[in-house]
Amino acid sequence: MTPVTDAAIRNCLLAMVQARGPQKTICPSEVARALGGTNWRGLMDQVRAVGMELVHAKKIVITQKGQVVHPQVAKGPIRYRLIPSPPTDQ
Repeated sequence: MTPVTDAAIRNCLLAMVQARGPQKTICPSEVARALGGTNWRGLMDQVRAVGMELVHAKKIVITQKGQVVHPQVAKGPIRYRLIPSPPTDQ
């Protein structure tokens, strides 16, 4: 099996949160399952690392129990949510 690149994970993760919208979340395992098939568990650390990069780039946030949490205090199950775009003044 060809290794999954960080770019592929980033693209998949962003596409999934954008498809759900700014009020809904995805689980990191959804990204791993989409890209890894039956070997998805082996991708979890890589998916979480890419997710962390996207948090630092202010593209997504990490949530736990519906609340936004800082990545370094997040322990256990997490979810990703899109950061809503600010309204544009017209």
